[in-house]
Amino acid sequence: MTELRDIDVIVFDVLGTLVDEPSGLRAAIREAAPEADQERLLALWQQHIATEQGRIAQGLREYASSEVIDAEAAQLVADTAGLNDQAAIARLATAGQRLPAWSDSVAGLGQLSQRRPVLALSNAGHTALLRLNAHAGLRWHQALSSETVQAYKPAPEIYRLALATAGCPADRVLMVAAHAWDLRGAQSQGMRTAYVHRPVGDPPRPSDVFDGQFENLGELITSLR
Repeated sequence: MTELRDIDVIVFDVLGTLVDEPSGLRAAIREAAPEADQERLLALWQQHIATEQGRIAQGLREYASSEVIDAEAAQLVADTAGLNDQAAIARLATAGQRLPAWSDSVAGLGQLSQRRPVLALSNAGHTALLRLNAHAGLRWHQALSSETVQAYKPAPEIYRLALATAGCPADRVLMVAAHAWDLRGAQSQGMRTAYVHRPVGDPPRPSDVFDGQFENLGELITSLR
């Protein structure tokens, strides 16, 4: 088992790492358009998010919060599914605030937050992150949003926000994520890194060298003791 030493602050990605984003979005799409091809609509939603965040990163679009981009995705899904119920579309737009936690997330965060400061670092906007926290029952000491720096991960500004909040050297801050691309962004700013496997994550490449790779949060917790 990998041992992680000299860690003062733990930073968690949220979407995909602590909550099952595809499952939550799929459920919301099913509720709004039960007769439609939900896998196709989910792919459409996810592609819109990726495309628009990419355009923002490239300077092709001004920053827009996750709430704005989610509302666009919901309207795109509604148009494709022939959904005209405005109340249903408005509820669909907030699907990202009702994502289920992975089975080990709540207990794992509870244990870790008793021993060290725990930060959330998410591309979700402030309001979405607040409501997602309440819905999923996640526990951390402070939640940091990309909205603060007007940039989406893996832009360096958002990792610097985490480091400034942690208030300690980068090599004593551990970034935990199920997405290798997110961990590479953290590494570029000197942070320590831990990959946690999730079915919907982005697995490491053979060339990736992270401080730890774990099957679940239980293994991560053991390595930090």
